[in-house]
Amino acid sequence: MAIFEGNILKMKTVLEDVVQYQLPIGNELVPVNELIGKSLTLKFMDEINCISCGAKTPKTFGQGYCYKCFISVPETSECILNPELCQAHLGISRNMEWSSNHCLTSHYVYLAVSSGLKVGVTRSSQIPTRWMDQGASKAIKLAMTPNRYLAGVIEVELKKHMSDKTSWQKMLKNEVDLEVNLENEKQKAWELLNSDLQQYVIEDDEITEIKYPVISYPVKIKSVGFDTLKDYSGKLTGIKGQYLIFENYLVLNIRKHGGYKIKLEF
Repeated sequence: MAIFEGNILKMKTVLEDVVQYQLPIGNELVPVNELIGKSLTLKFMDEINCISCGAKTPKTFGQGYCYKCFISVPETSECILNPELCQAHLGISRNMEWSSNHCLTSHYVYLAVSSGLKVGVTRSSQIPTRWMDQGASKAIKLAMTPNRYLAGVIEVELKKHMSDKTSWQKMLKNEVDLEVNLENEKQKAWELLNSDLQQYVIEDDEITEIKYPVISYPVKIKSVGFDTLKDYSGKLTGIKGQYLIFENYLVLNIRKHGGYKIKLEF
């Protein structure tokens, strides 16, 4: 029996024919694809540490932070969820050094299909990681901007006509509209933008298709978490996005539990 114990972070991904996943536990990286089809035991060790400062915290905010860090570190700035609110290009930031590397750098606006068509924004360095984290089945780059703010402005315009959200339940049940033609949708998106924003649309029409390591998709979904289920044993049937999919329709969002100390046995 193999045993790993430590604080967890969101799974690392590598885009291959099938997405390859590694789960950080303490100082170890566990190759999770190898565990699909096997029975696992996950135990919450009643300890949570902030993923920024490491302090113990009774609960987390913003997927892994203690409250003090949540309201102060740049990683939880309002522009993370709402890029159009970014002010780094005006010299306003919780930490300008951080913003220079994360906000004042090239960003992509993209179109993806994770359940239905959606628009999103991410740093250029986060492609295709962002798509895999969202459980996207396919994606295309729409526009490239020199900073986060401008990407957010484009996204706001397009959100008037399409969603910026993923239906995580449909994504995990693989209820995905694969009939969406991303090249056509990109052309439609270009037409929706004014000339000031159209200049950022790029000619790259490559479509990235992503397959996930799943034996069988659940027909219904029951989300579980360590706050209510501290000890769980079951067969792992797949991984998609940042979710572990178990038999009996149970799913566990790993990213939501950043900083939780667990023991993994298999």
